[in-house]
Amino acid sequence: MEFEPVESSFFLMPTLQLAEELLGKILVKESAEGTAAGMIVETEAYIGPGDRAAHSFGGRRTARTEVMFGHAGHAYTYVMHTHCLVNVVSGEMDAPEAVLIRAVEPVTGEELMRKRRPAAKKDHDMTNGPGKLTKALGITIADYGRPLWESPLYIASGISPGSISAGPRIGIDNSGEAVGYPWRFWVSGNPFVSGTKKNNQS
Repeated sequence: MEFEPVESSFFLMPTLQLAEELLGKILVKESAEGTAAGMIVETEAYIGPGDRAAHSFGGRRTARTEVMFGHAGHAYTYVMHTHCLVNVVSGEMDAPEAVLIRAVEPVTGEELMRKRRPAAKKDHDMTNGPGKLTKALGITIADYGRPLWESPLYIASGISPGSISAGPRIGIDNSGEAVGYPWRFWVSGNPFVSGTKKNNQS
């Protein structure tokens, strides 16, 4: 299966809009082992200095967050609890915002994904979380800063996601008022969405 990367201009939209527009797009990672790709079914928006849940809250600028201060459309990867997570940098220059990819539905390279995620008991367990999907697709901290409109790690055109739900983000309990912001978006009813029991907002 061949994929067509989006244009770099695709990423030039407000972060909340991008978080929704990414649903239905295909996240592709090419490697020496082969190509693995999944349709994005869940995202979370993190809106910079005013968002207590964002790494860049208060304008925090470190070696880790540096890429967020640059052009939209680059990969922001970081390690949390031994898991690598992948984000799409968004917003204007020097406005450090990003969209976390929380879950994907496998599209191609399923055998490779199973090899990388042997602990997954069911198909949806392979990619129904931000740390799971990076392992399945072969995304690592080495992908930090890559432009997401060209090989080997890119966002490709996809399909219409249909109905979209929204609700509070997951795992940010110590973020003050930001805990309740409805900045998590997912494809309604998709079995690969993470935290299914918490999907009671719309």
